[in-house]
Amino acid sequence: MTEGMNWLIILLAVGNVVGVVWLLLATAKARPEDKDATATTGHSWDGDLVEYNKPLPRWWLWLFVGTVIFSIVYLVLYPGFGRYEGTLGWNQYKDHARDVAAAEARAQEILAQFRGQPVEQLAANLEAQAVGRNIFANNCATCHGSDARGNPGFPNLTDAEWLWGGSSEQVLASIGNGRTAAMPPLGAALGEAGVTEVVNHVRALAGLSHDARAAEAGAARYATLCIACHGPEGKGNPILGAPDLTNDAWLYGSDPQDIADSINYGRNGQMPAQAAILGEERVRLVAAYVLHLSQSAGGESAGGAQ
Repeated sequence: MTEGMNWLIILLAVGNVVGVVWLLLATAKARPEDKDATATTGHSWDGDLVEYNKPLPRWWLWLFVGTVIFSIVYLVLYPGFGRYEGTLGWNQYKDHARDVAAAEARAQEILAQFRGQPVEQLAANLEAQAVGRNIFANNCATCHGSDARGNPGFPNLTDAEWLWGGSSEQVLASIGNGRTAAMPPLGAALGEAGVTEVVNHVRALAGLSHDARAAEAGAARYATLCIACHGPEGKGNPILGAPDLTNDAWLYGSDPQDIADSINYGRNGQMPAQAAILGEERVRLVAAYVLHLSQSAGGESAGGAQ
C-alpha cells in the first residue's frame, strides 16, 4: 500500500465516523418547534397528506450511537485503518494461507496412498482415476474439454493418437514439462497453386476426397518441404511433435481450407508445464487418468504420434 493510499483510507475512515457523530449531535437536541406535536415540515401530498416534524425515536438514536462505538472497536481490533493491522493481528491473507495449508494437508493424505506406484498401475486403480479426474477437471478441462475429447488446437486425449508419444514416460513429460510445437508458414514458399496441390496430397494420404492430379503434383512439393518433419509416408514424428497425416485425428481440422490455413500461416501450439503448479504426485495421477481414458477407448499405452 502506498503512503498516499494509506492516508486516504485513514481520512475516509475518520471522516465517516466524525460525520456520523456530528449528525447525531446536530439532531439530538430538542428544538422549540419539536415540542409542538402537530408541527409539520410544510410538505404536502395530494393536499391532505403531510409529514410531521418530529425528532428520531430515542431507540433509533441509540442505535446510531451503537454503530459509532462498534466502528471504533472494529478499527481497533481489525485492519481497516490504513496500514494498521489491528490488535488481533488478523487479515485475509493469513486466513487464506491457513485454509490453503489445511486443504493441502488433507490432499497430501490422499496423495500419499498413491506415492511410488507406477503410472500404469495407477491407471488401473479406480481411486487413483477418481483423484486424477478431479485434478484434470480443475486444471486441464479448460483446453481439452471436460470429457478430454479436445477442442480445435487442443488434442483429443481419449484416442490412440499422440503427438508426442503415448508411453507413460512421454505423457508424464508432456504434462510435467510442457510441449511447444511449431508448424512454419509455407505459403510464401509454395505459392497459391503449390498450397492447393499440397492440400490435395495431404488429403490423399488421409484417404479423404481430393483432386488426383493436384495430389500427384503436391507429392513432389511435399517431398521438398514437408518430409523432414512428417516423414516420407506422412506418419509424423513424435520426437518433433509432428502429427501423423494419414489418420483421422486432425488438430486444426481436415477441411481443405483448414489444411490450407495450416500450410499458409503455420501453427503454434503450446502445452504449459504443470510440474511447478501441480507437483509430482498430481502430475502422475493426471497422466494415469489420461492413459486410462486412451486405453478405455482402445488406445495403446505406447501409442504413436498424432
